Parts: sequence; structure tokens; C-alpha cells
Amino acid sequence: QAKECNGVKAPIDTSKPNPNEVEFDNLYLDMNGIIHPCTHPEDKPAPKNEDEMMVAIFEYIDRIFNIVRPRRLLYMAIDGVAPRAKMNQQRSRRFRASKEGMEAAEEKQKIRQEILAKGGILPPEEVKERFDSNCITPGTEFMDNLAKCLRYYIADRLNSDPGWKNLTVILSDASAPGEGEHKIMDYIRRQRAQPNHDPNTHHCLCGADADLIMLGLATHEPNFTIIREEFKPNKPKPCGLCNQMGHEVKDCQGLPREKQGKHDQFADSLPIAEQEFIFIRLCVLREYLERELTMASLPFTFDFERSVDDWVFMCFFVGNDFLPHLPSLEIREGAIDRLVNIYKNVVHKTGGYLTESGFVNLQRVQMIMLAVGEVEDSIFKKRKDDDDNFKRRQKEKRKRMKRDQPAFIPGGQFSPQALGNRSSPQAISNPRQAAFEMRMHDRQNSTTSSSPNTSLTSDGSPSLAGGIKRKAEDSDSEPEPEDNIRLWETGWKQRYYKNKFDVDASDEKFRRKVVQSYVEGLCWVLRYYYQGCASWNWYYPFHYAPFASDFEGIADMPSDFEKGSKPFKPLEQLMGVFPAASGNFLPPTWRKLMTDPESSIIDFYPEDFAIDLNGKKYAWQGVALLPFVDERRLRAALEEVYPDLTPEESRRNSLGGDVLFVGKHHPLCDFIVEQYKTKNTEPVDMPPELCHGIQGKLTLNENAVLPDQTVESPVPMLRDLAQNSAVSISFKDPQFDEDFVFKAVVLPGAKKPAPVLKPGDWEKTNNDGRPWRPQLGFNRDRKPVHLDQSAFRTLGHTMPRERGMPGMYANAVPLGTYGSPYTRPLLSGQQQIPKLLSNLRPQESWRGPTPLFQQTLQRTAGAAPLLAWNRMLQSQNQYQPSQYQVLGGPMNYPQRPEDRMDRGRQV
Repeated sequence: QAKECNGVKAPIDTSKPNPNEVEFDNLYLDMNGIIHPCTHPEDKPAPKNEDEMMVAIFEYIDRIFNIVRPRRLLYMAIDGVAPRAKMNQQRSRRFRASKEGMEAAEEKQKIRQEILAKGGILPPEEVKERFDSNCITPGTEFMDNLAKCLRYYIADRLNSDPGWKNLTVILSDASAPGEGEHKIMDYIRRQRAQPNHDPNTHHCLCGADADLIMLGLATHEPNFTIIREEFKPNKPKPCGLCNQMGHEVKDCQGLPREKQGKHDQFADSLPIAEQEFIFIRLCVLREYLERELTMASLPFTFDFERSVDDWVFMCFFVGNDFLPHLPSLEIREGAIDRLVNIYKNVVHKTGGYLTESGFVNLQRVQMIMLAVGEVEDSIFKKRKDDDDNFKRRQKEKRKRMKRDQPAFIPGGQFSPQALGNRSSPQAISNPRQAAFEMRMHDRQNSTTSSSPNTSLTSDGSPSLAGGIKRKAEDSDSEPEPEDNIRLWETGWKQRYYKNKFDVDASDEKFRRKVVQSYVEGLCWVLRYYYQGCASWNWYYPFHYAPFASDFEGIADMPSDFEKGSKPFKPLEQLMGVFPAASGNFLPPTWRKLMTDPESSIIDFYPEDFAIDLNGKKYAWQGVALLPFVDERRLRAALEEVYPDLTPEESRRNSLGGDVLFVGKHHPLCDFIVEQYKTKNTEPVDMPPELCHGIQGKLTLNENAVLPDQTVESPVPMLRDLAQNSAVSISFKDPQFDEDFVFKAVVLPGAKKPAPVLKPGDWEKTNNDGRPWRPQLGFNRDRKPVHLDQSAFRTLGHTMPRERGMPGMYANAVPLGTYGSPYTRPLLSGQQQIPKLLSNLRPQESWRGPTPLFQQTLQRTAGAAPLLAWNRMLQSQNQYQPSQYQVLGGPMNYPQRPEDRMDRGRQV
């Protein structure tokens, strides 16, 4: 992280070695996972306008770049127009978001009026337009502006950041069709098929979706790492009405705000913690899978790579973005383990693997599914038993908590405070009066609860007229959604098909149609993961999945898809996924088709719709019962309004491609500039020797970033780039025949990463008493650091005590920052070194190798000359007792001056 000193952030030099002790070649950003938290964050105040959102996105990318520091390629992929199979899920999400947003606003207004009527205190309502996150969809003005802002951002970093000096940057914005993560996978697949590809490239993909793990495994690249935000549950959020912490809108009482801090200095600030990130190393996951999937005595040769593909395929049964999960397979019930065990038992009979390079062997899949079908009945009964046991334990817990809760909790200045509260303790004022009030309150409570069946009259005396009936919400039992299916009772299959599909279970023809559509879906999804989009038009036409026991006779089902299908255009997709409430992002005449009662497609846009909980507890887990969009009817209706598009709207409605950027120091820069000078309009092959083996076609770009031309800033708060030296050009991945098959194998020459897990024979071969130490981080030779008592004392002295957030070492003053109260004073006559050590990254000992300026200096014959700052520090030896204590004491924490002077007297 960038350290701040005197209000100025010191930039991080990302050209220096990676502090995580690993060097990545390529960094891929699934941009939608960055755009959403930056535009409508959950744990901090939302940006005030679109410009602040763009700056937040830039800062997020910088943060990821500072951690990963790619050396060859940065690939930014924004979701473009998705395949039809994905649009069903997008439609469901956007209709839900619109419905929930409107309901939340109505509920908030209702509670607000109730609180004000009771005399509660609430801050005035902000006149602020609610940010509609549905605008983060291809074809909107927001996405078009985002693409312009990212082009500016890339040019700025290529001009100014030394870590971007030799980097190739590819931007695939929302005009390029395809989901972001699948555009990334398509790029990797096509580069792997080139003769110049380096099989030991270290990939790093940023994104929070679980399917990125499956996609990473599907590449069969040995060095693949995923970086994602560390999930921290139950983050505190302020109340939407009173902006106070500790309760939700529904529990707000409109109480006056308590003073935050001695002088109310924390009144308008939220307890914001810097977002932390974690690495998922797929090479370690592959080690776990190898132990899990290795099988002996197979009738065919065991191939670990093929078994990984089968494992990825089986994970589709527990749910993905394109198909509903099977009723009997819930991931939280250990469905993946169950599938693996069945797979290992059945694979001896199948005669081979389930998949090969993205193509499914349906005859073998049928054997697996029927094996799952045999235990479906017992799965449903066990689910019911587990659910009943959980409810019973929860009921007992609630009773226990009611019984054990304290009879009286003091309020006001004596009220209990949450641990870690930033506000410093306040001095007690008028304690006698406060104690008197508490005694009176306690006495009143004890009088009120003297008899459980008595109530108080108007004068405060007990009345025997009868007790007050307990409210329904105080009861121990919670209202449960009615379950008409009852999967744990006999006849569950008949009830399921009758309730979910409105057909009789004896209708064999319909059941086979559902199964065939699901089988097609399994084949489509696997092809999508391994080969690319097999059909832009295919989708699963039902809201629910069949049972595993229905997968009989699937071996002869066709699994081919129509060739030559084309994606929707951006505005057409908006019409297919947007509710009428988000119609403001569409042209006026297109918007009218969503709301006009006479519209031929008005039935696509219901104002309200049912949500089937489908055995779940919360609405967001349920199934939104929306009508499916008929593509032919939609296109026919749009033909009438296409002439109304303005030139700008027509441009946004067209499909685009990827753009490649390089800086002036990149070997490819001169080649691209030459293309613009010769005005060569034909696509040219990209020289792989100039760009780390990357291949593709380059075409001149109309809105190119060119050297010596000003790059205008689309964000008013950021400056124009008057002295630009970066250049951009259109880029297209290598093209292959439609029938070409990308092989799902480890490439020749790929080196297997060193194993991390404990060897199975460790106890036999290493019985000399040495304990097994698991590898932490990327460096297997990292030595753990131990803090002794003196180091902890030093840390306690130097950590600012007035700061909150205990344990956050990042709040310590940056090491070697001149002007800080803990910096070693300069000797008389010694000049301060301007902007030298202030730019060095502060580094704790456990974060990586010792920096150069902290290593022992040994000058020998033929040794390389010392760097400038080392020479300066070596000249100060008369002041420093030890070269290891250049800037601080033990463990590199800065020392107070009096501690250094007393060091010689310590025993």
C-alpha cells in the first residue's frame, strides 16, 4: 500500500521485485468485479457522482497492480453482450434488483414517517438520485464513458509509472461481445495454441466468482493464481435512516446520536478498514485434487489431467450461471464429495473418462447420474432430518439466551461499549444522579415483572384483569414458507413435476424434453469452458432442473449446436434483460415498448412477479418466475424502432473489439507507430519476438492514442496528458477454424511447480524429530521470523496510542520518512537526502527479502559498486553501531531517540 506522509501519498515503485516473493507474467482483471464495489460499495459511503466512481476504479486497479506487479501483460476485460444462456440469469438479477430497490425505498419511507410521528430524531432526507446498478450493462452511456476513462487511465500509467514501462496492455471493453472472464479464457486458449507461447507463463486472474477457479483449472496451466478480496462477514453498516451504527433500518428508533469521540471528531466517519486480498494458488488445489482423484487398478491408464476435467464437469451439477442445480445436490450438504465418491466407484465400469477437451461422453455420464438417482430418496430424508435438528437446536438456543440474559443493562454513560470502538472513554459526569436514575429504573422493572400474569393500571398498581397476549414475533417458532413438494415423503416426484412444471409425472414425453434440455445445457457449459461459445442462441428453457433418476437413455441424445450463430447487439440485450424501471437507459421509443399497454412485447416486462423459495429461506435464494424472452418477437418489435436511433446510439449499439496499448520503451512501440505512418489499413501479424510471444492481428484504430498528441481527460478532476508517448491499436486474437479443438493438456516444456503439501512418506523418511512445517506464501525457503520481548516493547513505544484500530501495523509512521518524530536526527553539517528514502517501500521482515539498504555491506574485489543510498548510509558508520540498524531498532521498527541512547545501558 502507498504510505502517506504529511498528507502526501508516496507512490509505490512497482518496477521493484514483488514483495510476495513471486514474479507474475500476466495479470487479468475481470472488471465487473471491480466496477460494482467501486460504484455502490457496501461498507463505506457511496461516490457522489460518476467522476468519483471512475477515480475509485482507477485506485482499485492501482491497488491490485501494486500487489501483483505483472511483467508482460495486463488484460482488462469488461463484460460485453453475453450468450443467450447467461441472459436469463442477468434478466432475473436485474428484475430482482429493481423490485428490491423499490420495496426498500417504500419501507424506508414508511418507517421514517412512523418514527417522526412518535417524536424521533432523524437527519433530513438527502435529495439524491439512487444509483441504478443496472446501468453496468453493455450499451449504456455509463459503460461507454467507462471505456473512455480506462483508455485515459492506461495512457497515463504508461507515461508515468515505471512498473508499466515494458508492459503490454489489452483493453476489452463492453463493446466486445462475451463475458469478461470468458474473454480472458479465450485469449489464454488461443495464445496456448501458438508455437511461441511460453508454457511456464505465470498467470494471475483477479475476480471473486467461484467459477474462476474452475476456469483456471480448465486451462491446465501449471502456474495459475487467483487474487480476490478477502471475504469478511458481518461488516458493520450504518442505518439508512439515522446513519448510526449498530442497527438496521427496520430496528431504527430515531434516538439522538451519541457523541463520537471527546470532541465528536468521528461524527461523520465510518469504521472503514482497508480492503485486504488473498491469493488462491491453483497449483496447490491441483495437489489436493491429485490426492483425491488418484485411483488404482483402473482398466485404463490413469490421467490426472482428464480426471481434473471430469471433476470440473461434475461441479456443474451443483449449480452454475446457466443451469439450475439438481434438487438432490446441494453444495452445502457435501454434494461435491458425494459426486466424487460415486465417480470413483463407477469409473471402473465406464471404461474411460466422462469428458475430453470439453466434449461429453453421455453414455458414461448416464451411469454416474443413475448412481446418484439411486440415493436421491435417502438424500431428501436426511435433508429433512438435518433441518429439523437444526431448528430444534436453534429453539433451545433462543430459550437459553432468554433465560440467561441480564435483568438490567445500564444505559447512557454507563452503557456497555463494543470492543474496538474508536471513541475514547468519556469522563463520568454527575455519577450520583446517574446511579439514582438506574436504581429507580431497576425498581420500576422489578415492580412491572412482579407477576407474569398481572398488568399495571393507570396509577401504576398491579391489576389482575389478565395478562397481555404475547405477540407472534416473540414466539420461539419462526413462520416457515409452505412446502408443497415434501421431497422426504413418498410421491415426491409426482408432486415436484405437478407444482414446478404443471404437468403430471406420468407424462414421460415432457420429462424427457426437460432432461434433454438439461443434457444439452451440460454439453454447452462444458464446451463454453473449454472451447468457447458453442452457440450464442441456446438457453435452458425451464426454471427448474429434473431429478438425477430421470437421466435414463441420455446416451443417444443429440448434443450438437447450430453453427454461425451471432450475439445480440448491446441495445437488443438491454431490451432482453432490463425491467421497465430501468428503461431510462434506453432510447425513448425503445423504452415505450416496455410500458405501453398496446406494445406487442409488454408481457416481457411484468411490474410484479412471483419468487418461488423452492425450499430455501430467503428471497434472494429463490427462483424468480419471469417469462422467457422470445427472440423472434423481440427482434420483430425492434425493427419498427431501429430508425429512431441517433448516430451516437447507433455507435453504442455496434459490436467492437479489443485495443492494445504500449509505452514508448516497449519493443513493439516503433512497429505500431510505423503502421500509423504508412496508413496501412490491412490487418498485420503482430511480431511475437517483440511482445513476449503474444500473437494476433493488428489494425489501425480510429480513436487511437498516439504519441505527441494530447490525451484529453474524460474526468474533470484529472489533468489532460499533454506529453503523451503511449500508442494504441486494435488487436484481434489468433483465429482458428470453427471445428478446431483446443486440447486440454499440459503443454510440452511446462515445469511442474514444487509440491507444497506434506509428502505421504514424511513420517517414514523424516523420523528424526523434525516437525512438518507447511509452506506459507509462494517462497518455500522463507524463514519464519520470531519477535522477542524487546521487539514487542519497541513496537509498543512507537505505535501511536491515540489511534484506534488496535493491531493495525500499517498505521505506524513510514520508516525513514523525514520529518516524522521517530526519525534519526541528522548529524551536524549533513544534508538531508531529498525524495530518496521516502520512496522506498517500508517492509516488515516477514514480508519478504531484506531490502538492499538493510543488508550487511561487504566490499570485496570485483564486487558491484554500491548503490547511491548504500554509499550514503555507509558513510554514516560513525553514527550507526550496526549496519542492520540503519533506520530503526530490532525488527526494523523505528526507535525513540531516548531508547537509542539507552541501548548501551540495557542488560
